[in-house]
Formats: sequence, structure tokens, C-alpha cells
Amino acid sequence: MKTVAATRARTAAKVLVTTFATLPVLALAAAGAEAQTAPGTQAVDEKSGPVSFANIASVRLGGDPQHGGALITETQRSPLTPGQSRLGSDRLAVPKNDSERTTFGGNYEIDLGKYARASESPYPAGIASRDHEVVATLEATNVPTASAATNYALRDNARGGAKPVDNTMLVLEGARSAVDCAAPGKVTGSSSVTRVWVRGEDGRLRQVAMPGDGSALRVTNLQMGAPGKVPEADHGTTRSDVEISRVTAFDQLVKQDGWRSGDLTAQGGWRLQITTHVRAADNTELQDVQTGIVLGGVSCSIPKDFKPNAAGGTGTGATTQQPSVPTEVPAGYLGTAAAAPADDLRVPLGAGLLGGGVVFGALAIVLGRRRSARSVRSASSRGE
Repeated sequence: MKTVAATRARTAAKVLVTTFATLPVLALAAAGAEAQTAPGTQAVDEKSGPVSFANIASVRLGGDPQHGGALITETQRSPLTPGQSRLGSDRLAVPKNDSERTTFGGNYEIDLGKYARASESPYPAGIASRDHEVVATLEATNVPTASAATNYALRDNARGGAKPVDNTMLVLEGARSAVDCAAPGKVTGSSSVTRVWVRGEDGRLRQVAMPGDGSALRVTNLQMGAPGKVPEADHGTTRSDVEISRVTAFDQLVKQDGWRSGDLTAQGGWRLQITTHVRAADNTELQDVQTGIVLGGVSCSIPKDFKPNAAGGTGTGATTQQPSVPTEVPAGYLGTAAAAPADDLRVPLGAGLLGGGVVFGALAIVLGRRRSARSVRSASSRGE
């Protein structure tokens, strides 16, 4: 009896792991089936046809893609028949729950939704709280479009401010990214922002102008710590450099495997590259921690021989009374797909989807300290 029970338990465990590891794929298949229910409408090809994606915010931890991890929020995918997929109003921030908080590291928070009371707002005075608008659409013409628009605030809660805005380090006010794949030769993407606010070296949150030529904005020596706790680190001496730029390549997006490109692809969004110089209380340099954030990542793709359908409205790409067809790649965690040695902290993809939330938050930090320790041992062995 014990043998039979054990066998059943192992079988159940295997089914559970397989179910969770394939969750994004199943979600896409189910959404595709729902999108094909419109009578008299021919669905586009799921693997090679026109498609768009929209994501509110995602994070990559660590500068080494072989060892780092990523926290990716819900990604909207355009349906297979004309319609829209829109992000739900319950997503107000990253992290959203304890699992995401562990993954992100515990200190950083990205605010992107509407707040009921002004005292809860992470934005400077004069910036109204607003709902986000994140949508992936297949137009009536079969043209894929996507857009993401909201106000973003990045907080370092390790500052310990009395109000949320006291911990705000960076604000993108009126940020919007959009893509439109109307036809070959008409594949466009854009990323715009009304104002950028940064808490500078003097500790004040003030406006900073983006370069007019479209290049990156770089601000240095900010009183900002790492996304998670680092042993022996002192927040008072630790400093961060931040680079803000537009997404200009598909590979710059932080995305799940289900987020695909095509023969012709446009993309948009905002990238934050943060390098934190972690120091001890005596100003001793401990390590650098790399954090990459993509805000409002969007893309659309079409085959090279794509021809839009004729439809009513204001022309190619126009949408009229598009139904809402929820088509969403679930939020999740990604790690390296390669198997790792027993003494390595890397997590294979399947396990990352299940338990990445308890690993990746400290991953870059631990690996940085491990490399530092190895460097010290190597120097000692050489007699330095």
C-alpha cells in the first residue's frame, strides 16, 4: 500500500510541475480559442500572423543574463480575431504581492496606477493620480497595434520616508509608448514622456529634461540603494547611477517566451538601467548591483507579405467598437534554461516558474559577493 501511495504522490507531483511550467503556453492556447469564437470571422495564424503585445512594467535583475533573473508582469497579447486585450485595474504597482516583492528584492517599488487619497500618492505635487491604459489590439483590418500609457514612479523604500513621495527617486509623468504595424513599410513605434523627475544629489525631487536628440538621459550619484538587502551595506554611503532611454530594439524588451516577433516588428517603451555602487558604513566599496527596468514595453509584428483587410472606420489601423477579448500571458519569473551545478544558485526555467520568487531577489547580490570572495581568494593565493 505504501508503494502504491508513493507512486500516486510522485505522479501527482509530476502533473503539478508540468501544469505550472506550461502555464503561459496553456494561457495563450485558451485565449486563442476564445478569440476564434466570433462567427464568420477568420482568425489570423497564431504562430506567424499579425500580433501585438503590451506590458506595463518588467524587471531584469543582474547584469549577467546567464545568472540573472526577471520579474515579468502580465503581458497583453492581441487576440486572433479583431478585438482588444486590456490590463486589469487591479495592477497598481510592482511588486503586486509577497511573491513579487521577494523576487524584486524588497526595497524598490514601481507605482503605476491610481490612488484614492493624495496622502498615498508617490508623485510630486501637481501630478494627478491616473489609471493606466495598457492594451494590445487586432484591428478590424487585422492590423496589430498596442499602447501603454500612465505615470510611473520608482521608489526606494529603504529610505524610510514618512510619506510615499519621500521615497520616490524617479518619475516619468505622462509616459506613453505605442506601436502600429499597418503594412510593410508602415511599421512604426514611438515612446514619449511629458516630464521626467529625479531626486538628485541634493535630495530634492525636481524636473530633468530629456535630451532633445533622442539619446539617453544619465544621472549619477543618486542617494539610492540596491533593490534588495546587501550584507554590510550602508544606505547612507551607497549611491546609484541611472540611465533613461527609449526602447529601440526588440531584444531590449523584458519578455516571456510567448512574446514573439515577426518578419517586420516595431517596438516601444522606456528603459531604466540602474547601477548601484554598494558601500559599507566606512565607505568601503562592496560591489555593484545591476537592475534593468522596462516601462510600457510594447511591440507589433506582421509577415512580410501582410495585406490589411478592407474595413469600415477611418482607414487602415482604425478600430471601431472593438470587443474586449482577454488574451494574457501570466506574470512569472524567468531564469536560465540551462542546468546548473549543485553549488550554483541558477534555477532552470521550469523551476523558475514555480519558485523563482524566492530566489531571484537576492541572486545578483549573492553572485556579486561570491565573485568578490573568489577574487580575494585568488589574490591571496598569488601573495598579493
